[in-house]
Amino acid sequence: QVQLVESGGGLVQAGGSLRLSCAASGRTFSNYDMGWFRRSPGKEREFVAAINWRGSNIYYVDSVKGRFTISRDDARNTVYLQMNSLKPEDTAVYSCAARPFSRSDISVLNGYNYWGQGTQVTVSS
Repeated sequence: QVQLVESGGGLVQAGGSLRLSCAASGRTFSNYDMGWFRRSPGKEREFVAAINWRGSNIYYVDSVKGRFTISRDDARNTVYLQMNSLKPEDTAVYSCAARPFSRSDISVLNGYNYWGQGTQVTVSS
């Protein structure tokens, strides 16, 4: 079992920055691929970014490339999402997720076993 707790959300003006954190406890964090997903009002949850268990492969949805950066600190059992140049369309509940390392598509929501409760990010125009 892996427990995930997100933090760092809030209200920010367009063009601003936030850094989300996801602290993990339970199993060996370094054996897990980690992902960030978001859900906007009236929309389905979508993939945002992911980093594999070794930190050697990183993936982003096209809409955040060049603005968001995912990273992990295995010593702290934490994965981060640095979000810069935020836009109103980035407004959503952001959730982190974990899965045991796998070769399957890291962007697929159903591939993740564990989820955090989510943190709200609101970007005002």
